[in-house]
Amino acid sequence: MLFMANVQYEKKGAIAYVTVNRPKVLNALNSATWQDLQWAFEDARDDAAVRGVILTGSGDKAFIAGADIGELRKITSFDAEQSSRFGQDVLDLIENLGKPVVAAVNGFALGGGCETAMACTIRIAVESATFGQPEVRLGLIPGGGGTQRMPRLIGKGRALQLILSGELIPASEAYRIGLVNEVVAADRLITRAEEILKQIALSAPIAVKLALEATNKGMETSQSEGLLLEAAYFGLCAATEDKKEGTTAFLEKRVPHFIGR
Repeated sequence: MLFMANVQYEKKGAIAYVTVNRPKVLNALNSATWQDLQWAFEDARDDAAVRGVILTGSGDKAFIAGADIGELRKITSFDAEQSSRFGQDVLDLIENLGKPVVAAVNGFALGGGCETAMACTIRIAVESATFGQPEVRLGLIPGGGGTQRMPRLIGKGRALQLILSGELIPASEAYRIGLVNEVVAADRLITRAEEILKQIALSAPIAVKLALEATNKGMETSQSEGLLLEAAYFGLCAATEDKKEGTTAFLEKRVPHFIGR
């Protein structure tokens, strides 16, 4: 286990665990925390033994309650733009890691916390979790991708209602509108995240990576262009040893042994 200033990072088997560790300020994001997150996810990306990541917050009150308001209050216009771009880059890293990332939302996921959860592949939340983009109530707009990812996840109308009003919603409503995948009891949160990643880890690593990439890139283009990308990646998968192993194992009625090649 590695303890950075603001993030706890450890690996157990094929799963990396990233925990934002600032419980006294409800795991609020400051510049140093963004840097710690970048380091942790770069390590998880580059470690071939890691097949998936669980991201959560320390304590039982907050996943990430938003930006560090004390730091934000002093920021200049130029620095604000640079800070936004850096946070966006870190969340792009998470979204395009090439491996599934499960956000285990254990409490408040507000502002940058909601944006961080939305950058993850899958979101599961405890029943007491709360979601929202309340930046407009501070005279700001979401700066970590909220205006872009939220409409793609739940539709433009619902996203604008939440972004423009700053309304906070419970986990049950977040589930109803598709912002989260599942709502679970608090004592099942990490276990359920592990179950999801272990199920995905049964699949071929290259196929998982390319399926993630095809979906993410396809969301940024037209359907016809996305279909071309899908066909190209389908072809790449067909050239792998894992494709041969997977199809052979199916015909032989046995469990496949994928090697990531």
